[in-house]
Amino acid sequence: MNRLHRQGYNLIITGSNSNLLSSDLATHLTGRHIPVIIFPFSFPEFLKAEEKELTGAETQSKLYDYITYGGYPEPLLKKIDHKDYLTTLFDSIIFKDIVKKFNIRFAQGIEDLAIYLISNVAKEFSYNTLSKVTKCKSVHTVEKYLNYLEEAFIFFKLNRFSFKVKEQISSNKKIYCIDNGFIHSKAFRFSSDTGRLYENIVAVALKKIEMGGEAKIYYWKNKEKEEVDFIIKKGLKIDRLIQVCYDISDVPVPAKEREKRSLIKASKELKCNNLLIINNDYEAEEKFEWYGIKRKIKYIPLWKWLLEKHD
Repeated sequence: MNRLHRQGYNLIITGSNSNLLSSDLATHLTGRHIPVIIFPFSFPEFLKAEEKELTGAETQSKLYDYITYGGYPEPLLKKIDHKDYLTTLFDSIIFKDIVKKFNIRFAQGIEDLAIYLISNVAKEFSYNTLSKVTKCKSVHTVEKYLNYLEEAFIFFKLNRFSFKVKEQISSNKKIYCIDNGFIHSKAFRFSSDTGRLYENIVAVALKKIEMGGEAKIYYWKNKEKEEVDFIIKKGLKIDRLIQVCYDISDVPVPAKEREKRSLIKASKELKCNNLLIINNDYEAEEKFEWYGIKRKIKYIPLWKWLLEKHD
């Protein structure tokens, strides 16, 4: 490859994850490669695959399919069963790619970890807790296995925002899955939990921005356990604060006020007035006041936010 490159050829290299992960490319082709990271279909790409013009109502109804079955192209384009395909793909990544490549002797440990994480998407975790609830022997093993799962593009984690790097490293993380179809296919659940599926979809869209080098993504939580789902940092400034709430009308008033109060507190601490609540179907801009602090909060439906260009 190096010889062909010196001769002026542009090369596109593909291969099995069991033999060649992105870290291997960095080792073998240092300074001579540009990685191209391909995500499953975004919502606009998902709609484009329909190959027909959709009305506004049809676009909104397609959102349910997208947040449930995800954006992997093959089951969508070939009209095969999503759950069967994604279950096989998930298991293949675990056992054929990760276990084989890293010569993991006790495969049950990483499988337990993957199932636990995918059943707890959009929730906080600590490495210590994960070592206790899975069959992994130590915190070090859990951290190593999670890095493998991230490198294979099944999961990614978000740090809790702090102005101190040490606190970011030591604080709990939040876990997200690269595609909602995996959650539908593999997670152990008793309810649809649409709110967490919404949050995961938003996290994936923001992860694309982060991997493009345009921003850094965090979550925020204070000592009172009040939380903001996503903090968007561009350069030296916090650019936007985002809460994700499935059904604004169905949220009890105290909970709704808590969501907005968390935004206001984070807004004051982080000096950011760009506040957004992504939800199911409510679109408006409201003024909210808390202890003399006044802010405008924008509401937007998820389907419309996903169709916007984010930069």
